[in-house]
This record gives sequence, structure tokens and C-alpha cells, in this order.
Amino acid sequence: MSAVSDRLPTFPWDKLEPYKKTAAAHPGGIVDLSVGTPVDPVPDLVQKALIDAADSPGYPTVWGTPALRDAITGWVERRLDAREVTHRHVLPIVGSKELVAWLPTQLGLGPGDRVAYPRLAYPTYEVGARLARAGHEVYDDPTELDPAGLKLLWLNSPSNPTGKVLSKEELTRIVAWARSHGILIFSDECYLELGWEADPVSVLHPDVNGGSYDGLVAVHSLSKRSNLAGYRAAFLAGDPAVLAPLLEIRKHGGMMTPAPTQAAVVAALGDDTHVQEQRGRYLARRTLLREALRSHGFRIEHSEASLYLWATRDESCWSTVAHLADLGILVAPGDFYGEAGEKFVRVALTATDERVRSAVERLA
Repeated sequence: MSAVSDRLPTFPWDKLEPYKKTAAAHPGGIVDLSVGTPVDPVPDLVQKALIDAADSPGYPTVWGTPALRDAITGWVERRLDAREVTHRHVLPIVGSKELVAWLPTQLGLGPGDRVAYPRLAYPTYEVGARLARAGHEVYDDPTELDPAGLKLLWLNSPSNPTGKVLSKEELTRIVAWARSHGILIFSDECYLELGWEADPVSVLHPDVNGGSYDGLVAVHSLSKRSNLAGYRAAFLAGDPAVLAPLLEIRKHGGMMTPAPTQAAVVAALGDDTHVQEQRGRYLARRTLLREALRSHGFRIEHSEASLYLWATRDESCWSTVAHLADLGILVAPGDFYGEAGEKFVRVALTATDERVRSAVERLA
């Protein structure tokens, strides 16, 4: 056990506990803008689908029901402008984090192989490489990496934590480079439906991939767009030559999305109205928090998409965390996402309207 755990960094969120206690002691209560967990209700039609499927005594399948695969393929074509997507091009997963953490292992990577991800990134990309004993490195521009031994390239657009969006032209260039070197791309697009000042594009778009999914897999989640973080609902779409062996491995590992969740995903992917309603909630909160932070002396960088504001006062991120904790506001320190974030904090939009208004009042 210790041999595995010793490969991993300290779980970052544990470091935030003292500041959480400080924020919680504020007379007006804590405003938690740190983790980014949804707080709004699960849409009624999704709850109903889950309830209607509650009597599911048998084992679900790893590949999901035909109805689930139909829902995924339909959404990928409708929302991402992908073409000729079949059941072979999709694979349900049990939330996106387990996929990120175990993908290098499931791909058979190990010592001598390399995994690369953005310089500012979700920490689990590194965790996945460490679990597989593979090498790992960060990049600003992936096409400047040494391709030798590079087996897995993570893209993340819109970015967590910065909200930066890769343009269609940038994605096209990166895909062409990776293919020329036989490097597999996994593109984390979990925030794609939350573009504000940019319109995020998927690697599955034909303008990006030339009509071929070879060497490309996109990762999508319903946690944020449908408030289903508690359901663990996500999926992959892309190269069947990659997804087929992953399906077989995941069958052996019993990585099955529960049957009621599968039914809920079918309902969620078939309805765009609730997504637009949730976008409206987040946009209103973003507008208030962005202006309040700027007025308080913060500079906002990137943040053109996703559920976060990437903010700085040009000081240590922990000094900023402490300052905001004294106001009862908890945010995530930027160095959780890499050394380049040491003077930034990530401010989540995932708090109720009442809590956001309270944060705005305190910042004023």
C-alpha cells in the first residue's frame, strides 16, 4: 500500500483546511469558492429518469445501454459538430476523474514512457502518470516537446484552472504535430459548454481533425453542465482503436456506470434547455464576482470560459488565500495547479446566488 501511496504528492486540498476554518468563523458564514462543486438542483427531468430507473437489480454493462450510446453519439454530433459517430466511437466512464487518474495505467504506460500536460493544470494528470510509474512533464506549447517516448498528450480547453481556450487553429496545429509523431491525444473538454468570451471547439470537430478521429479522444462530463457531479456521469468519444481495448480493460475492472445514472445521462444529453438555464446562473454570478474582484484590486487573466476566475494581486497565492479567508471567502491557491500559479488564486462560480452576493458585499 505504501509503495503506491508514496508515488503520489500530498493531497492538495488538505493544505486548505486551516483557511477553511478561518473563513467558516466569519460572522456571515463561509462563502466557499474553492472546490467548484455544483450547488444548484439537478434538473427535474434528470431526477425523474433516475427515479424511474431505480429498480435496477441486475449488473449494468460497462459499454452502457444502447439508449445511452445513442444519446452520447447524438450529442457529440449535435453539439460538437462531429461527423459519422457510431457506438464504436463512444465509451461511458464513471466520472472523468477516475479516467484521468487511471488512463496511463490502462494504456499500459510505464517507466520510459512520458505523459505531458499543460503547465497550469488539473493535478490528476500528474497523479495518473505517477500511478503508472511513467514520466511526466508540463508544457506551454506541446509542439515544442521532445516527441521521443511521449505516449500521451493531455489537452485541456477550456482550461482548469485558467479558463483559457485553445483556438481552432491552435488545436489543428497540435493535432497535426501529434499525429506526425504517433502521439495519442486525450482532450479534456469538460467545460466546453461554458464559454463566455470565447466559443470552445472540440478536437472532434472536422475542421480540427480533417474528418478522422485517429489518435484522438475527447473527455466530457455532465458534472458541471447538468449539475451531476454526485452522479459520476461522463464519457469518452473518439478513436475506436483506442476505445475498444479500453472497453475490454474496464470490463475486467468492473468500471460500470450504475444503471440509474445511465438513464439519467440519456435524459440530460437529450435536453439543451436546462444547460442554457444553468449557463445563465453561472454568467450572472461570474459578472458579479468579476467586477467585485477587480474593484478589490485583483487582475483577472484568461477566464474566457469554464467555471472559474483566474485572479491575482501579484503576491503569494497563500497570502491572497489568507486575506480572503479573513473575509469569510475561501478560494483555491494557484500553486495547486502548478508552480506557475504561485501568484494566482482560482475563484469558482459554484456558490448560490445568496452566497455570491455576500462575497460581493464583503469585497466591497
